Amino acid sequence: MGKDNAVVAKRTIADAPANRLLGLLSSRDYQRLLPHLHRVPLGYRQSLYRARQRLGFVYFIETGVGSLVNTMANGQAAEVGTIGNEGVVGLPLLLGDNRAPTSVYVQVPGAGLRMTAARFSAELARSASMRTVMHRYTHALFNQVAQSAACNHFHSLEQRCCRWILMTHDRMESDEFLLTQEFLAMMLGVQRTGVSAAAGALQRAGFIRYSRGVVTILDRRGLRQGACECYGVSKREFDRLLGVPPAHPAKAREVRPPKRRTDGV
Repeated sequence: MGKDNAVVAKRTIADAPANRLLGLLSSRDYQRLLPHLHRVPLGYRQSLYRARQRLGFVYFIETGVGSLVNTMANGQAAEVGTIGNEGVVGLPLLLGDNRAPTSVYVQVPGAGLRMTAARFSAELARSASMRTVMHRYTHALFNQVAQSAACNHFHSLEQRCCRWILMTHDRMESDEFLLTQEFLAMMLGVQRTGVSAAAGALQRAGFIRYSRGVVTILDRRGLRQGACECYGVSKREFDRLLGVPPAHPAKAREVRPPKRRTDGV
């Protein structure tokens, strides 16, 4: 057994799972899954599954972000969806398939719980309540993808940048995290020069600090005010379908810091 899957998740059923979907399962369903879940690190650009290849595992992300990517015949790639601690990597299995035309790889490193696709499919077939939870997540993810398509058409680059930074922040345990220009460019559908301009504007506004691919959230309320409506729409849909997650201190601080006095007082 490799080092990456040797550690069995040591949570009791009384513990609150860091992954939102696992937290929604019934005690019986969660207990059946628990012996098969193995905690693994999720490294930057790690492949979680590849297009048109059989899925070997599913991943319940705890921290970090997986990117659902569609690659064109000429090699150009576009990010069409993201998966964090609200979901599971392995959507085709939820829909009765074991392959997809898209790939998923890690864009923001973190950690998650992994189990074999065969075991997951067997447990899914066994439990109607588990299928209900997973199908609600599938609906929420489709809503996110549809909202993103409309967002890219109607909203400004800076608004969309605020939205994606907020969505990434929601999935992390810290106000500081890796968010490369390459990933932001894929999410925003622009060249890296566009990312530099948008991130620079948010930095000058005092919302973030962005250096060498690392984002530090300085003013979350400012980001909320600068984001388009799509952040709130997507978040409300996830909360409606999956329930409101517990507030995290890193996200609760949405109060704009006071401006410095310049009159010497």
